Amino acid sequence: MERRVGTVARGLRAPIVKDGDDLRKIVVDTVMDCINAGEFTVGRKDVLAITESILARSERNYATTDQLATDVRNKLGGGTVGVVFPILSRNRFAICLRGIAKGCKKVVLMLSYPSDEVGNHLLDLDLLDENGVDPYTTLLTQAEFEGMFGKSKHTFTDVDYVNYYKELIEEEGAEAEIIFANNPRRILEYTKDVICADIHTRKRTKRLILEAGGERVFCMDELMTAPVDGSGYNPDYGILGSNKATENTIKLFPINCQEFVNGVQADLLEKTGKEIEVMVYGDGAFKDPVGKIWELADPVVSPGFTDGLHGQPNELKLKYLADNHFAHLKGDELKEAMIQAIKEKDANLKGQMATQGTTPRQLTDLLGSLCDLTSGSGDKGTPFVYIQGYFDNYTD
Repeated sequence: MERRVGTVARGLRAPIVKDGDDLRKIVVDTVMDCINAGEFTVGRKDVLAITESILARSERNYATTDQLATDVRNKLGGGTVGVVFPILSRNRFAICLRGIAKGCKKVVLMLSYPSDEVGNHLLDLDLLDENGVDPYTTLLTQAEFEGMFGKSKHTFTDVDYVNYYKELIEEEGAEAEIIFANNPRRILEYTKDVICADIHTRKRTKRLILEAGGERVFCMDELMTAPVDGSGYNPDYGILGSNKATENTIKLFPINCQEFVNGVQADLLEKTGKEIEVMVYGDGAFKDPVGKIWELADPVVSPGFTDGLHGQPNELKLKYLADNHFAHLKGDELKEAMIQAIKEKDANLKGQMATQGTTPRQLTDLLGSLCDLTSGSGDKGTPFVYIQGYFDNYTD
């Protein structure tokens, strides 16, 4: 019988994982419980994905704001520190800012405008035009910014991040000054000790500041890269990808991801006789059309995945073929022509017109986005996602 269903993504309900739990066993047991209950059978090249947050929790990969403050003080001297281009997030950045503020006498916070790098807007772009402000050349103080545009409120959360961040810095005993600019070099008018708080553009930001005369300049992936007073750490990403755990505790991005996914794959192979691809995933990479948020606040979508998930899709665009090469065909003739075209497609279709619109992103970025939307970030209780049929095509 012809198969009618293509890709299926299932969120798997799991126990609440606490720090120190054996997550590898929990993951494998959860999958096997689903199989034994008849929820699904293992297919060809299935994918199992685990949220990065739950792995970091099981690893006890936490740091306190005091421990972060110690690292900041040791690396930047404890005086006036510029913090450039942070994202606007209570969950992602605010807890890090607490630790940074504890390690300084003064924080000069430079916010990009009209939005941060992941699309959280401080104001509407049209307001810049109405006020004749060029965001690429103009530096604004907080008084100038609020005098022109008023208090900023986030589209979804209604939070005034400008004053929220200022008050947070002051709560930790540091002086706070907020400025608005998009040229990172402008921070050097205030201090030569700088933390580049952006995520995906951090290397360029650091290079520009150093070339312009910055002295002690660190990206967030260079803070908490080793244990501080017994803390957790991340040797690759530092405090990038971290989340708020408590009012004084930061949950860092997970470590040992490759070892974890390889171990889960081996355990499932032993129990099922099938090789299931395994990945750890965080934020997906997609844009919200209302809030304009790009979502991806993690340094990467997947910090660890098994070998079968390397690469990009190699797909033909069926509607292009139907409208062009096979425009003269219908019904079974069209179906057979499509099947034959897929079977005979080149191993590398890059650049060919018949692939236009097939989104040749990394497999892990595409899968991670699917998983992030499937599991959600709230109370679904499905931190594992089991995907079937993703690598199938019209011929299967």
